[in-house]
Amino acid sequence: MKVINLGEKSSVLNNFIAEIRDVRIQKDSLRFRTNLERVGTFFGIEISRTLEYSEKDVTTPLGVASVPTLDSPLVIAAILRAGLPLQNGLLYVFDHAESAFLSTFRKHGKGDYFKVHADYCTCPSLDGKTLIVADPMLATGASMESALQKLEEEGGEARHIHMVCPVASRYAVDQLCQKLDSRYTLWVAAIDEELTSHNYIIPGLGDAGDLAYGGKR
Repeated sequence: MKVINLGEKSSVLNNFIAEIRDVRIQKDSLRFRTNLERVGTFFGIEISRTLEYSEKDVTTPLGVASVPTLDSPLVIAAILRAGLPLQNGLLYVFDHAESAFLSTFRKHGKGDYFKVHADYCTCPSLDGKTLIVADPMLATGASMESALQKLEEEGGEARHIHMVCPVASRYAVDQLCQKLDSRYTLWVAAIDEELTSHNYIIPGLGDAGDLAYGGKR
């Protein structure tokens, strides 16, 4: 698996990451969602540089221009509910992409033990396509593993899979590197070194779903 950390280079992306982490700015859910969309757009542009293009003729009012345009068929998947704004930002870039949606949840056992389950999933065919999976945070990697398995069970085998996870833990990155091969690319903007005993990222940013859409019972 290839890991690309866009936060290592100076760019406006780091401003957006700073704002989604900031406890003061997080009080504005609209701004939080908007910043996640901006992050998704930024990642989308960077991912677009890795895809396949071919020259096509475009008729203008004064002649014909040859333009390299995107050929790769795409599916963009959101892990509900926190992944929705991130997916929207990616769709601003890849406006012809198809969409997939799935939910994952932690089923807790004794102590700090939990197992991640993928529940609802709707997915178009993935055969021969590039899949982009959007989830703002990558804590242990278990949710992402479960999501990838469920998506390919429903849609078939993708040609290549990009995982867009702006804030990730070092543990999750290491785990996925051990388990996933060259068919996968992980895109992050920050890698945090610590997890709590309940597997929450420190410093992280909190619960992205609650910050975007409000709390839950």
